[in-house]
Amino acid sequence: MLLRLGLVILLLALGMAYSARAGKLTIPAVWTGGVLGVCIYLGAGFMGLGLLATFFGLGTAASAWRVSDKRRLGLAEANKGRRTAGQVLANAGLAGLLGLAAWLLPSFAPLGRLMLAGGFAAATADTLASELGNIYGRRYVNILTFKPDQRGLDGVISAEGTLLGLAGSAVLASVYCVAEGWYPAFGILLLAGTAGNLGDSLLGATLERRHYLPNDGVNFLNTLIGALVAAGLSAVWPLR
Repeated sequence: MLLRLGLVILLLALGMAYSARAGKLTIPAVWTGGVLGVCIYLGAGFMGLGLLATFFGLGTAASAWRVSDKRRLGLAEANKGRRTAGQVLANAGLAGLLGLAAWLLPSFAPLGRLMLAGGFAAATADTLASELGNIYGRRYVNILTFKPDQRGLDGVISAEGTLLGLAGSAVLASVYCVAEGWYPAFGILLLAGTAGNLGDSLLGATLERRHYLPNDGVNFLNTLIGALVAAGLSAVWPLR
Protein backbone atom coordinates (compact mmCIF):
# COMPACT_ATOMS: atom_id res chain seq x y z
CA MET A 1 0.00 0.00 0.00
CA LEU A 2 2.75 2.46 0.93
CA LEU A 3 4.69 1.54 -2.20
CA ARG A 4 1.67 2.21 -4.42
CA LEU A 5 0.96 5.51 -2.66
CA GLY A 6 4.60 6.50 -3.11
CA LEU A 7 4.33 5.71 -6.82
CA VAL A 8 1.18 7.80 -7.09
CA ILE A 9 2.83 10.76 -5.37
CA LEU A 10 5.82 10.43 -7.69
CA LEU A 11 3.62 10.35 -10.78
CA LEU A 12 1.63 13.34 -9.59
CA ALA A 13 4.81 15.25 -8.74
CA LEU A 14 6.17 14.60 -12.24
CA GLY A 15 2.91 15.78 -13.76
CA MET A 16 2.88 18.87 -11.57
CA ALA A 17 6.48 19.71 -12.46
CA TYR A 18 5.77 19.31 -16.18
CA SER A 19 2.62 21.44 -15.99
CA ALA A 20 4.46 24.24 -14.21
CA ARG A 21 7.54 24.11 -16.44
CA ALA A 22 5.52 23.96 -19.67
CA GLY A 23 3.27 26.81 -18.55
CA LYS A 24 0.11 24.71 -18.72
CA LEU A 25 -1.00 25.62 -15.20
CA THR A 26 -0.38 28.49 -12.80
CA ILE A 27 1.46 27.54 -9.61
CA PRO A 28 -1.73 27.58 -7.47
CA ALA A 29 -3.39 25.45 -10.16
CA VAL A 30 -0.49 22.97 -10.05
CA TRP A 31 -0.97 22.41 -6.31
CA THR A 32 -4.74 22.30 -6.65
CA GLY A 33 -4.40 19.63 -9.33
CA GLY A 34 -2.03 17.64 -7.15
CA VAL A 35 -4.44 17.60 -4.19
CA LEU A 36 -7.34 16.63 -6.44
CA GLY A 37 -5.21 13.90 -7.99
CA VAL A 38 -4.65 12.33 -4.56
CA CYS A 39 -8.38 12.50 -3.79
CA ILE A 40 -9.24 10.90 -7.12
CA TYR A 41 -6.70 8.14 -6.59
CA LEU A 42 -8.03 7.32 -3.12
CA GLY A 43 -11.49 6.57 -4.51
CA ALA A 44 -10.82 5.45 -8.08
CA GLY A 45 -7.23 4.18 -8.12
CA PHE A 46 -5.05 4.32 -11.20
CA MET A 47 -8.16 4.30 -13.40
CA GLY A 48 -9.17 7.63 -11.87
CA LEU A 49 -5.71 9.06 -12.46
CA GLY A 50 -5.95 7.78 -16.03
CA LEU A 51 -9.19 9.72 -16.50
CA LEU A 52 -7.61 12.86 -15.05
CA ALA A 53 -4.51 12.54 -17.25
CA THR A 54 -6.58 11.81 -20.37
CA PHE A 55 -8.84 14.81 -19.78
CA PHE A 56 -5.86 17.08 -19.16
CA GLY A 57 -3.95 15.76 -22.17
CA LEU A 58 -6.86 16.03 -24.60
CA GLY A 59 -7.84 19.46 -23.31
CA THR A 60 -4.30 20.79 -23.56
CA ALA A 61 -3.85 19.41 -27.06
CA ALA A 62 -7.19 20.80 -28.22
CA SER A 63 -6.39 24.25 -26.81
CA ALA A 64 -3.02 24.30 -28.58
CA TRP A 65 -4.39 22.98 -31.89
CA ARG A 66 -4.21 25.70 -34.58
CA VAL A 67 -3.85 28.29 -31.86
CA SER A 68 -2.66 30.91 -34.37
CA ASP A 69 -5.99 30.61 -36.19
CA LYS A 70 -7.85 30.96 -32.88
CA ARG A 71 -5.86 34.08 -32.02
CA ARG A 72 -6.62 35.56 -35.44
CA LEU A 73 -10.33 34.92 -34.91
CA GLY A 74 -10.23 36.18 -31.31
CA LEU A 75 -11.09 32.73 -29.96
CA ALA A 76 -7.87 31.76 -28.17
CA GLU A 77 -8.02 31.33 -24.42
CA ALA A 78 -6.77 34.13 -22.24
CA ASN A 79 -3.41 33.92 -20.46
CA LYS A 80 -2.04 31.81 -23.37
CA GLY A 81 -4.21 28.89 -22.29
CA ARG A 82 -2.55 28.66 -18.88
CA ARG A 83 -5.17 27.18 -16.52
CA THR A 84 -5.89 28.78 -13.14
CA ALA A 85 -6.76 27.08 -9.86
CA GLY A 86 -10.39 28.11 -10.39
CA GLN A 87 -10.48 26.40 -13.78
CA VAL A 88 -8.93 23.25 -12.32
CA LEU A 89 -11.56 23.17 -9.57
CA ALA A 90 -14.34 23.81 -12.08
CA ASN A 91 -13.34 20.84 -14.22
CA ALA A 92 -11.97 18.38 -11.65
CA GLY A 93 -13.26 19.56 -8.28
CA LEU A 94 -16.34 17.33 -8.45
CA ALA A 95 -14.13 14.37 -9.35
CA GLY A 96 -12.06 15.04 -6.25
CA LEU A 97 -15.17 15.11 -4.05
CA LEU A 98 -16.48 11.90 -5.61
CA GLY A 99 -13.10 10.28 -5.11
CA LEU A 100 -13.14 11.11 -1.42
CA ALA A 101 -16.73 9.89 -1.10
CA ALA A 102 -15.87 6.60 -2.82
CA TRP A 103 -12.90 6.15 -0.47
CA LEU A 104 -14.85 6.90 2.70
CA LEU A 105 -18.00 4.99 1.69
CA PRO A 106 -17.03 1.66 0.08
CA SER A 107 -20.67 0.82 -0.72
CA PHE A 108 -20.83 4.00 -2.82
CA ALA A 109 -17.54 3.34 -4.60
CA PRO A 110 -18.83 1.60 -7.79
CA LEU A 111 -21.40 4.33 -8.43
CA GLY A 112 -18.94 7.02 -7.36
CA ARG A 113 -16.38 5.87 -9.91
CA LEU A 114 -19.01 5.87 -12.67
CA MET A 115 -20.14 9.37 -11.70
CA LEU A 116 -16.53 10.53 -11.62
CA ALA A 117 -16.06 9.20 -15.16
CA GLY A 118 -19.33 10.84 -16.24
CA GLY A 119 -18.09 14.20 -15.00
CA PHE A 120 -14.81 13.88 -16.86
CA ALA A 121 -16.62 12.69 -20.01
CA ALA A 122 -18.75 15.85 -19.89
CA ALA A 123 -15.76 18.12 -19.26
CA THR A 124 -13.85 16.54 -22.13
CA ALA A 125 -16.81 16.78 -24.50
CA ASP A 126 -17.27 20.46 -23.68
CA THR A 127 -13.57 21.26 -24.13
CA LEU A 128 -13.23 19.49 -27.48
CA ALA A 129 -16.56 20.79 -28.78
CA SER A 130 -15.46 24.34 -28.02
CA GLU A 131 -11.76 24.25 -28.94
CA LEU A 132 -12.07 22.11 -32.07
CA GLY A 133 -15.63 22.99 -33.03
CA ASN A 134 -14.59 26.62 -33.40
CA ILE A 135 -12.03 25.49 -35.98
CA TYR A 136 -13.87 22.79 -37.90
CA GLY A 137 -17.50 23.88 -37.57
CA ARG A 138 -19.28 24.94 -40.74
CA ARG A 139 -22.54 26.30 -39.41
CA TYR A 140 -22.91 27.84 -35.96
CA VAL A 141 -26.31 28.14 -34.30
CA ASN A 142 -27.71 29.27 -30.98
CA ILE A 143 -28.69 26.17 -28.99
CA LEU A 144 -31.95 27.82 -27.85
CA THR A 145 -33.24 28.96 -31.25
CA PHE A 146 -31.11 26.97 -33.72
CA LYS A 147 -30.77 30.21 -35.67
CA PRO A 148 -27.32 31.23 -37.00
CA ASP A 149 -25.19 32.91 -34.36
CA GLN A 150 -21.63 34.13 -33.92
CA ARG A 151 -18.94 31.48 -33.56
CA GLY A 152 -17.37 31.42 -30.10
CA LEU A 153 -20.24 33.05 -28.22
CA ASP A 154 -21.68 31.31 -25.17
CA GLY A 155 -24.37 28.84 -26.16
CA VAL A 156 -23.37 28.64 -29.81
CA ILE A 157 -22.86 25.11 -31.15
CA SER A 158 -22.06 23.31 -34.39
CA ALA A 159 -22.72 19.76 -35.55
CA GLU A 160 -19.00 19.20 -36.01
CA GLY A 161 -18.19 20.44 -32.52
CA THR A 162 -20.87 18.26 -30.95
CA LEU A 163 -19.51 15.17 -32.75
CA LEU A 164 -15.96 16.00 -31.69
CA GLY A 165 -17.21 16.30 -28.12
CA LEU A 166 -18.84 12.88 -28.47
CA ALA A 167 -15.51 11.48 -29.63
CA GLY A 168 -13.85 12.95 -26.54
CA SER A 169 -16.45 11.28 -24.32
CA ALA A 170 -15.74 7.99 -26.11
CA VAL A 171 -12.04 8.24 -25.27
CA LEU A 172 -12.79 8.91 -21.58
CA ALA A 173 -15.36 6.11 -21.54
CA SER A 174 -12.78 3.72 -22.97
CA VAL A 175 -10.33 4.51 -20.16
CA TYR A 176 -13.02 3.76 -17.60
CA CYS A 177 -14.28 0.62 -19.35
CA VAL A 178 -10.84 -0.97 -19.68
CA ALA A 179 -10.77 -1.11 -15.88
CA GLU A 180 -14.45 -1.49 -14.98
CA GLY A 181 -16.10 -3.32 -17.91
CA TRP A 182 -17.68 -2.17 -21.15
CA TYR A 183 -21.36 -2.99 -20.86
CA PRO A 184 -23.40 -0.93 -20.24
CA ALA A 185 -20.91 1.66 -18.95
CA PHE A 186 -19.65 2.75 -22.37
CA GLY A 187 -23.11 3.78 -23.56
CA ILE A 188 -23.93 5.41 -20.24
CA LEU A 189 -20.79 7.56 -20.37
CA LEU A 190 -21.36 8.58 -23.99
CA LEU A 191 -24.82 9.82 -23.07
CA ALA A 192 -23.60 11.45 -19.85
CA GLY A 193 -20.79 13.28 -21.65
CA THR A 194 -23.12 14.54 -24.37
CA ALA A 195 -25.76 15.62 -21.85
CA GLY A 196 -23.15 17.57 -19.91
CA ASN A 197 -21.85 19.20 -23.09
CA LEU A 198 -25.31 20.28 -24.26
CA GLY A 199 -26.24 21.35 -20.74
CA ASP A 200 -23.12 23.53 -20.69
CA SER A 201 -24.26 25.20 -23.92
CA LEU A 202 -27.76 25.80 -22.54
CA LEU A 203 -26.32 27.39 -19.41
CA GLY A 204 -23.99 29.44 -21.59
CA ALA A 205 -26.84 30.72 -23.74
CA THR A 206 -28.90 31.71 -20.71
CA LEU A 207 -27.12 32.34 -17.42
CA GLU A 208 -23.61 33.01 -18.69
CA ARG A 209 -24.62 35.40 -21.47
CA ARG A 210 -26.63 37.39 -18.95
CA HIS A 211 -23.64 37.39 -16.57
CA TYR A 212 -25.56 35.52 -13.88
CA LEU A 213 -22.97 32.76 -13.81
CA PRO A 214 -19.23 32.84 -14.63
CA ASN A 215 -17.60 30.37 -16.99
CA ASP A 216 -16.04 28.39 -14.13
CA GLY A 217 -19.49 27.95 -12.60
CA VAL A 218 -20.89 26.73 -15.91
CA ASN A 219 -18.01 24.27 -16.27
CA PHE A 220 -18.59 22.89 -12.77
CA LEU A 221 -22.28 22.40 -13.51
CA ASN A 222 -21.30 20.69 -16.76
CA THR A 223 -19.41 18.04 -14.80
CA LEU A 224 -22.27 17.78 -12.29
CA ILE A 225 -24.76 17.15 -15.11
CA GLY A 226 -22.52 14.45 -16.56
CA ALA A 227 -22.13 12.77 -13.17
CA LEU A 228 -25.86 12.90 -12.35
CA VAL A 229 -26.90 11.62 -15.78
CA ALA A 230 -24.45 8.71 -15.40
CA ALA A 231 -25.95 7.91 -11.99
CA GLY A 232 -29.52 8.17 -13.28
CA LEU A 233 -28.85 5.95 -16.28
CA SER A 234 -27.14 3.34 -14.09
CA ALA A 235 -30.38 3.07 -12.08
CA VAL A 236 -32.31 1.91 -15.15
CA TRP A 237 -29.34 0.30 -16.92
CA PRO A 238 -27.52 -1.43 -14.04
CA LEU A 239 -23.78 -2.03 -14.15
CA ARG A 240 -22.63 -5.63 -14.32
